[in-house]
Amino acid sequence: MSSTDVARDERVVDDGTAPGEPAPPARPAPPGGDEPTNPDRADLRKILIGLVGAAFVVWFAGNLFLAFSYHPDWFASSRILIGVLALIAGVGGAFLLFYFINMFVEGLPGRLSRGLMPYAFLLPGFGLIALMLIYPAIQTINYSFANSDSTGYVGFDNYSYIFGNTEFRESLLNNLLWLILVPAVTVVFGVIVAVLADKLSARGEKISKSLIFLPMAISFVGASTVWLLVYAYDIGSESPTGLLNAVWRALGGAPEAWLQVSSGRLNSMLMMVILVWLQVGFAMILLSSAIKGVPEDTIEAARIDGASELQIFGQVVIPQIKGTIITVFITVVILVLKVFDIVYVLTNGRDKTNVIANLFFNELFNNEQAGRASAIVVVLLVAVTPVLIYQVRHFRKEETGR
Repeated sequence: MSSTDVARDERVVDDGTAPGEPAPPARPAPPGGDEPTNPDRADLRKILIGLVGAAFVVWFAGNLFLAFSYHPDWFASSRILIGVLALIAGVGGAFLLFYFINMFVEGLPGRLSRGLMPYAFLLPGFGLIALMLIYPAIQTINYSFANSDSTGYVGFDNYSYIFGNTEFRESLLNNLLWLILVPAVTVVFGVIVAVLADKLSARGEKISKSLIFLPMAISFVGASTVWLLVYAYDIGSESPTGLLNAVWRALGGAPEAWLQVSSGRLNSMLMMVILVWLQVGFAMILLSSAIKGVPEDTIEAARIDGASELQIFGQVVIPQIKGTIITVFITVVILVLKVFDIVYVLTNGRDKTNVIANLFFNELFNNEQAGRASAIVVVLLVAVTPVLIYQVRHFRKEETGR
């Protein structure tokens, strides 16, 4: 055996490769001679720091905001100082909370860390939803079975009272009337305004849409105050004080206290005008965008087939913006179910104008009946929930169809 054959055999023994095969690459040594860390092993230091840090941030921020409320004298009773500190604590606290949550998740074993990472950043949001929405809803349902000061349970007495109460049934009827008229009228006017505005020049369209959308910038209370001047009437005054009375008198009619005219629910309908005035701009913007998105070739094909403009609008455009119409309609329905400000400012439920939300307010703060007020809210919650479920399903269906 030659010396070359001996050297070849020694190489086979040393690195385990057959003659003629390339040698495997050498494994680089870690810096400092330490063994490489296993990414699937937990890092207890990160877990501990992240857990303690997140808990401290929540504790500190919570106590700081409680101090703002209960001990403003600690901050010289300065609203500006409290506002600045609240801004710093809110933004900084959110940053530190996410930082420590991220550190905690990174310290977990590899597979578990990768699986939990997306949920870790959603956890604070879910926590706020649970604290601000779910917990109050559960407590409201609980209090609806309690007495006036929530110190003892009375079973279904509160529900028996409200469903046997004439004012509650009248409020339900008024809410139903609002539901029938306001969303439908808002959508109709929104479609009409959107179509007419799109026929104007670019400058005219911008100006008209801005003016129609402007009421959306006004609060419900502010809008109600403005319209209270329109409907105003001073008993015993020879000259009408409201715009509506001035117009009515110019037409030969006698001045009226319009918000006290309950025959035919006229006073309720006059309040509905305010909500329609506020929401037409919202409906117009969404519907105008949907109309502009209708493919032009479908409209041209209908014109070639001899369809009139009215037929094109009703049979070509409307079916293609049906999803947007439903979205606007449902949004206004949810708003109408919760309507409160307009009724409270104009009549406070007098003259057969009461609605469920205003009835709840009066039961809670005027009559000090927390149990009955909670039962009214539960009824409103039950009424709104099916609409919300339908809206979510409709939205998912629209997203799937895109």
